[in-house]
Amino acid sequence: MGKTALLFPGQGAQFVGMGKDIADAVPEARALFRRADEVLGFGLSKICFEGPEDRLTATDISQPAIVVTSLAILAALRATPAGKAIEAQAAAGLSLGEYTALVAAGVLEFDEAVRLTHMRGRFMQEACDAQVSGMVSLLGVDEAQAERICEVARTAGIIGPANYNCPGQVVVSGVKAACDRTVEIAESMGAQRAVPLVVAGGFHSPLMTPAREKLAPELKRLRFQEPKFPVVANVTGDYYSGAAAAADLLTRQVDGAVRWQQGIQRLIADGFDRFYEIGPGRVLTGLLKRIDRAVGRQAVAIGTLADIEALSKAPA
Repeated sequence: MGKTALLFPGQGAQFVGMGKDIADAVPEARALFRRADEVLGFGLSKICFEGPEDRLTATDISQPAIVVTSLAILAALRATPAGKAIEAQAAAGLSLGEYTALVAAGVLEFDEAVRLTHMRGRFMQEACDAQVSGMVSLLGVDEAQAERICEVARTAGIIGPANYNCPGQVVVSGVKAACDRTVEIAESMGAQRAVPLVVAGGFHSPLMTPAREKLAPELKRLRFQEPKFPVVANVTGDYYSGAAAAADLLTRQVDGAVRWQQGIQRLIADGFDRFYEIGPGRVLTGLLKRIDRAVGRQAVAIGTLADIEALSKAPA
């Protein structure tokens, strides 16, 4: 008998209008958006539903916006018979999505997740503003190749692997000069392509250490609850050992590499073969197909009211 895991997207999944159809139709989802507005003291829901896009994509807005939208979608799903039948036995979230996974597993309260991700986004944006930086997706490389490319590019400044997304895709992060150097040399060092990403700065790199230092005391003061089901940590690619590990793992995640491929492979090795991506976009189901095509083909992305309705109509 297989097992079921929930996957939650990270920053970059946002789009204007996300969650509006869910909030309009499902009271449980609408209540979460309203609560987030109260926690933050401004209309996050209005920004999600109406934009403007440049406001929604700001790091301090997009992070809580994606968490709230993902949890609203989950609440709407759980309000249906088909959703109630989905018994999650584990969860994972890409970078920011780890906070969503922890709420879903009962480790972190909704209000705290909204507040923390708003602060996390602000601290990370401040770190981006302090030094011009970026990220580059290396295609057709493994972990060792990515590190060799970074070794050469470091003559121009700080850079290193930031996201191990799937086989043949490693994202590197660092100062702009080193990112530019990476693009210049990557193909000659064995990469198929090097694609600069449109991001605010060098996330999951030592450039984010100031953000980590600001967020750490906020995390340490919280009392996390024991998970109702296992949650995979980004920085280890393995399960949380318990609530006591949460503050440390979330702190390390700010400037540490995301081992997404390793985490998904751990779940698959442990018998997980049913995956539901809950939240805006379909990035994670795409990565899952690259990690394990057979399992990925069965994955379901649920990001709209239409997706929930389709799941409800699907044969059991």
